[in-house]
Amino acid sequence: MSTARTLEGQAAIVTGADSGIGQGIARSLASHGCRVAVNYFGTAEHAESTVRELQEHGVDAFAVKADVRVAAEVNAMVDAAVARFGRVDVFVNNAGVQTWKDFMEVTEEEWDLVIDTNLKGCFLCTQAIARHMTVEGGGSIINIGSGSNWVPFPRLVAYTASKGGIEMLTKVSGLALGQHGIRVNCIAPGAVLTDRTSLELPDYAGQFAAITPLGRVGMPEDIGDAVVFLASHASRFITGQRIAVDGGLFNQPPRL
Repeated sequence: MSTARTLEGQAAIVTGADSGIGQGIARSLASHGCRVAVNYFGTAEHAESTVRELQEHGVDAFAVKADVRVAAEVNAMVDAAVARFGRVDVFVNNAGVQTWKDFMEVTEEEWDLVIDTNLKGCFLCTQAIARHMTVEGGGSIINIGSGSNWVPFPRLVAYTASKGGIEMLTKVSGLALGQHGIRVNCIAPGAVLTDRTSLELPDYAGQFAAITPLGRVGMPEDIGDAVVFLASHASRFITGQRIAVDGGLFNQPPRL
């Protein structure tokens, strides 16, 4: 993990940061000197463990529970982070859920859960943090997309729709908020090895490494390092963009 502290003194909120990619993002931000609010929705155990790990980097971190589908909870989360850190410079919309079902089997309740969490949650969080960043003179909002930004996965119906929506939300919010010095970008990961994805296939890492041009599966820190770039001054003239962090996986033609 890099020891360069390019985000020294900055503060971030990462939604869904108690595990998986979100946890990797929080680790990368902290390793670069950024204070982090670790959002979670379920039990606090994993979030508190993540907080303790981040504090080992010498940065302030705390856990904050909020359901990103509920505006009042989102607003309270932002208020808590501002009260703790003084300001929030970086917001990462990472929280997400998915349902594996064929198109005709997806229920209304499952559709609503995925769309409300992934897409509505991204909208509510972006709007809430933008109110704060506008007053403070700017900031960086980073949305986590997916390979579904390119390819429609037949058994990820609502998830694919939500991630496509996040890409367009990134573009329209980038246009709307640029005048306030707020940059909005989307990272689209490829196959990333986490506790959850390791359960999807018998050899998730091996199978995806075999079809990824760079010859390996992605890791949470690969996404985290891209977030650090988009949070930093190095990306100061980038907004409204989708950046693939997929080892080239979705940049190749179908194999016939």
